[in-house]
Amino acid sequence: MNFEPLLSAAQPVPIHAILAIFAVVSGGLQFALPKGTTAHRCLGYTWVTAMFVVAASSFFINEFRTVGPFGPIHILSAFVLWALWRAIGFARRHNIPAHRSAMIQVYVFSLLLAGGFTFWPGRIMHSVLFG
Repeated sequence: MNFEPLLSAAQPVPIHAILAIFAVVSGGLQFALPKGTTAHRCLGYTWVTAMFVVAASSFFINEFRTVGPFGPIHILSAFVLWALWRAIGFARRHNIPAHRSAMIQVYVFSLLLAGGFTFWPGRIMHSVLFG
């Protein structure tokens, strides 16, 4: 593994990627640890904050432009921002099944599915992992 391509990339790419990696790990912990505890809420707010920065920073990463400075991935970023807001609202209204569903959707679609595409040849994370 070589982190040089990531660390030498222009901002906001490094902060975007580092927080996305954090969100993958901490989100996985959230699924494994007991729910409803103080630790779950604290880690959850930290995860939501990281995901907010990941989604918001993506609007300043414009490698694949299709409409002005935006590309298809920015639709996902807007979805993530909306879904985070919705998921927090569900938790505050004690609608735990809806909260769980929204958080799983954000995790799977934004971090696992879209994040998986960052490992394609020619992308920075491919260089990080495979040299």
